[in-house]
Amino acid sequence: MLSQDIPRVGTLLVDSAERVGVFQGVESGLWYLRPVTGGVEWTVDPQTVRPADADERLRARTARANARSRGEVL
Repeated sequence: MLSQDIPRVGTLLVDSAERVGVFQGVESGLWYLRPVTGGVEWTVDPQTVRPADADERLRARTARANARSRGEVL
């Protein structure tokens, strides 16, 4: 993904470690992602992320629904 192609907040992206995260925003040239089940944001180089594919999006939605059903704070 090119750095000038900034995704919308909430877009699911995959980093170089194959972690799926929710795009939160940009600061100092780095992109911030948050785990789909909530938690601490992490930074990524925009050149090392890609959009989540259909399977990854489905797994992320399922993980979020499961966390919500357990009463976890998202």
